[in-house]
Amino acid sequence: MSEFKVIEIKRSVFENNDREADKVREQLKKDRTFLLNLMSSPGSGKTTTLKATIKALKDEYKMGVMEADIDSDVDARAIEEAGAKSIQLHTGGMCHLDAGMTKQGLDSFDASDFEFVVLENVGNLVCPAEFDTGASKNAMILSVPEGDDKPLKYPLMFSICDCVLINKIDTKSVFDFDDEAVVERIKKLNPKAEIFFVSAKTGEGMDKWFDWLRGQINAWNND
Repeated sequence: MSEFKVIEIKRSVFENNDREADKVREQLKKDRTFLLNLMSSPGSGKTTTLKATIKALKDEYKMGVMEADIDSDVDARAIEEAGAKSIQLHTGGMCHLDAGMTKQGLDSFDASDFEFVVLENVGNLVCPAEFDTGASKNAMILSVPEGDDKPLKYPLMFSICDCVLINKIDTKSVFDFDDEAVVERIKKLNPKAEIFFVSAKTGEGMDKWFDWLRGQINAWNND
């Protein structure tokens, strides 16, 4: 019987992407541009969180936002109205961004002109976690209505994030959400993860998020 050659395509794809991601980070360092990869499921409050972040930091840093979606430019328009330059990245049906797509966006955006750029990844808790975009740091948003069991269901996402925002805490009276349980589950996967309980709508807890960002941006750009 003939022997067939087996090619590990998935492994090859990830290895190639990781090499490209390292190149993206090297360029970001040279340009003194901090890139945050922000991920979450749809409806978690990413755009509302970004608008609040822009309002708080736009006078301190030259900011830009890359909005990734399968289609539409709704979010990019909302970000422009909030006071930050934005571009829309259409993924052509793909549920994530990889390092090559991120680089294309950064180049088109002329991101070297910015001190702080946010990549709002496609709303999804699976695919975006699998691909290193080359970002300086990864952050994600988990909203209270989604439930405290999400770290159990999507462990990779929580494992790769440097910061987790528990958003919509103003809805706790409506939903059964266990703060201690979600923190324990996240820390078991990722002991170094910073966790902030916030409401992007009311502003509660957001100052801690802003302070964390300031520290990360300044450390990256002044290293």
